[in-house]
Amino acid sequence: MLRIGIIGASGYTGVELARILSTHPDCELCVVTSRQYAGQPLATVFPSLRKRVDLLCENPDLNSLVNKADFFFTAVPHKTAMKIVPTLLTAGKKVVDLSADFRIRNAAVYEKWYQPHSCPELLDRAVYGLPELYREKIAGQDLVANPGCYPTSVILGLAPLLTNRLIRPESLIIDSKSGTSGAGRSASLATLFCEVTDGFRAYKVGGTHRHIPEMEQELGLLAGQDVTISFTPHLLPISRGILSTMYATLATEASLEQIRDLYSQQYEREPFVRLCGTEELPATQHVRGSNCCDIGIQLDERTGRIIVLAAIDNIAKGAAGQAVQNMNLMMGFSETTGLMGAPFFP
Repeated sequence: MLRIGIIGASGYTGVELARILSTHPDCELCVVTSRQYAGQPLATVFPSLRKRVDLLCENPDLNSLVNKADFFFTAVPHKTAMKIVPTLLTAGKKVVDLSADFRIRNAAVYEKWYQPHSCPELLDRAVYGLPELYREKIAGQDLVANPGCYPTSVILGLAPLLTNRLIRPESLIIDSKSGTSGAGRSASLATLFCEVTDGFRAYKVGGTHRHIPEMEQELGLLAGQDVTISFTPHLLPISRGILSTMYATLATEASLEQIRDLYSQQYEREPFVRLCGTEELPATQHVRGSNCCDIGIQLDERTGRIIVLAAIDNIAKGAAGQAVQNMNLMMGFSETTGLMGAPFFP
C-alpha cells in the first residue's frame, strides 16, 4: 500500500485529492498539512470528508513529514513549492507538484511571469504531467509538474490540429471560462457571492494571465515552431468547471469529417477524453466531478476557421484528478484507478 502525503490539504485541490485518494485501492492517505488548520481534523475543515478521512492537519515540517509517506502531492502556491520539492526528492520521495514552479522548462520565461526560481536545475528533471501526450515519460518519474487547468483544456483541444499541421499556429484565439473555485479558497472581494452571482466578466485581459507561457510552450512543441496565442479568461458564476473555446484558421482544406477522424484516431483509446457528436457540444455540467475532458469540433466554412470546444472540471482533470492519474503512471498502477466515476449530474 502506497503511503500518501498531501502538503497543502486545506484548499479546493487538497480536498479533491483527499476525496479521490480516500477510495483508491492502492493508496493510504497518511499525512495532510495545513498551517492555518494545524491540529484540526481535516474532516472538520471539510465536513464532506466525515467518515472518509480520519487525519489531523499538521504543520508542514519537512523533517518530520518525509518519514510519514512515500509519495507526496504538493498542493501549494507557486514559490512555496520550489522550497519544498527539493527536500522531498533528496529524501527519495516521488512528487506531483500542482503549482506552476516546474511546468515551464525555461527558467528565464518562468521568472518573467512569476518570480526568481530557487532550483532551476530541477526544471529539466520534471516531466510535464499531461498523460495523453507524455504518458511514457511520466511512467517511473520522481517529479511530475501537474498542468494548469486552462492549459489542460486548451492543449487537449488543439493537439490533433497542431500535430497534423491543419491550422495556422499564429491564428490562435482562445476564450476560456472558469468557475470561481479556480481562484482558490482564500477570501477575496472578487469572488464573494454577491460579486459573482448573476454576473459574467473577463479578467487578466490583454495577454497577462500566467498560464499563457505554459500554453505557448506546449502548443509550440506540438506545432514544431514558436506559438503566440491571444488568450482571454472569464469568471463564471458557478463553483467548478472550465469551458474553453478555441478559434484557428485552417492551413489546408479539410472537411469536418476528416478533422473528426483525426481526433478519433488520437483520442479513441484515451479513457478520459470524450469526443462529442456532431449535434452536441461540450458543457461543464457534463464533466463535473470527473476526470473527463469533453471535446467538440465545428467548422465555420464561411470564414475558413475551425472552432474547438473543450470542457473539464477545473478541480479534477484540471488539478487533483490529473494529479492522481499521474501518480498512477509514476507508480505503475492502472492509469484509471480511482478515477472512473461518472460525472456528477445534475
